[in-house]
Amino acid sequence: MTALSVVFRADASLRIGSGHVMRCLTLAAALQRHGAEIHFLCRDLPGHLGARIQQAGHRLTLLPAPTGDVVPAPGAPAHAAWLGVPADEDARDCAAALAGLEVDWLVVDHYALDQRWEGALRDRVGAILAIDDLADRRHDVDVLLDQNLGRRVEDYHDLLPTPATPLIGPRFALLRPEFAQWRQLALARRDAGLPERILVSLGGTDPDNVTSAVLATLSTAPLPASIKVDVVMGASAPGLVEVRERASTVPFECSVEVNVTDMARRLCEADLAIGAAGGSAWERCCLGLPTWMVVLADNQRPGARALVEAGAAMIIGDVTERPLRIDLPALDDPVGMLRMARAASALCDGLGAERVAQHMVGPTSEKSGP
Repeated sequence: MTALSVVFRADASLRIGSGHVMRCLTLAAALQRHGAEIHFLCRDLPGHLGARIQQAGHRLTLLPAPTGDVVPAPGAPAHAAWLGVPADEDARDCAAALAGLEVDWLVVDHYALDQRWEGALRDRVGAILAIDDLADRRHDVDVLLDQNLGRRVEDYHDLLPTPATPLIGPRFALLRPEFAQWRQLALARRDAGLPERILVSLGGTDPDNVTSAVLATLSTAPLPASIKVDVVMGASAPGLVEVRERASTVPFECSVEVNVTDMARRLCEADLAIGAAGGSAWERCCLGLPTWMVVLADNQRPGARALVEAGAAMIIGDVTERPLRIDLPALDDPVGMLRMARAASALCDGLGAERVAQHMVGPTSEKSGP
C-alpha cells in the first residue's frame, strides 16, 4: 500500500516565532508513526527551523527568501506581512515545489494564509487541513484544527465550507508523546508545598527579551534562598547573551539552557512555570504545572483569559502594554497552587496529536472537544 503523503506549509522566523513549525513537527511525527511520508515547505526567513525539520528526518523545501517589503493586498489577512511575499506568489512557489508529487494531505499553519491561497492549491492535493487560532478569516479546507480553550465550533460557522470538519479545543492540542508519558508522574508530584523550582520559558525566540525582564523582577522578589530557576530558550533568541549575563548575577541559583530536547521532564520536575500564553500552555496543562503567564502578542490574549477563567493560570504581564510590567504574585499560597495544578491538568491529556493523526489516516467520529 502506498504511504500517505503529507505536505506541511508553515514558517518560523524571529518575527513569527517557532510555535507554528514546532506543532507541525509534532503532528508530522504522529503521522510518521502511521507510515506517512512528510514534506515541509518553509520560506527562507531569518530564524527558520529548516535544520530542525531535517533532523527529524523530513524532506524540506526552502522557498526563496523575500527580496523586499510586502504591501498586503486589499482584504488580506491581518498577519499578511508575516509571509514575506504576496500570498499569490507564495501559492505559485508551493505549486512549483509540489509539481509531479501525489499529495494526500496539505497541512497549512500560517496566519497570513486564507481561503484564496488554499483554493489556489486545492486541485493539487487530496485534502487540506488548516491549523488556526484566530478565527479571523475564511478557509477553503476539509478539516480545521483550533486547539484553543474557549473556542467553539460556532466561531467558524461562517468561515468554513459546509462539509468541513472542525476539530476544536485542547482535546486536540498538538503535544509530543513524551508529555503524555510524563503525565502520571508529574501529577503525582503536585502537592500543597511551596515551590522550590521555577521554570522560565517564553518561546523559542522571545523577540522582546521578556526573559530578561522576568529575571530582573525575580531578582527583587522575596524568594526563598533555596529557590532554583531554570531558563529555557531557543538558540536564535536575540536576547540570549543578555539573559546569560543576567542569570550570572541574580541572587538565586539560575541555569540557562538552549534548544532542550527534554522539556517534558523539565516541566515535570518544576513546581511553577513562568511562560507564554501560546501553544506551550498545553504542555504545562498536560503535566499539571501551575503557571504565571506573560501575554506575548494580541492573539494570545483570548486564550490567556480562558486559562485564567478555568483556574489553570495567572497573568503577570502583557508585552502589548508599554512599558512592560511584570507583577509577581506571592509564593505563599501552596493550596492555591495545588488548585491551579488540578485545574490545568483537567484541560489537556496530551493525546491530541494522535487524535488528529487518526482523523487524517482514516475515518473517525472525533469532531470537537471541550
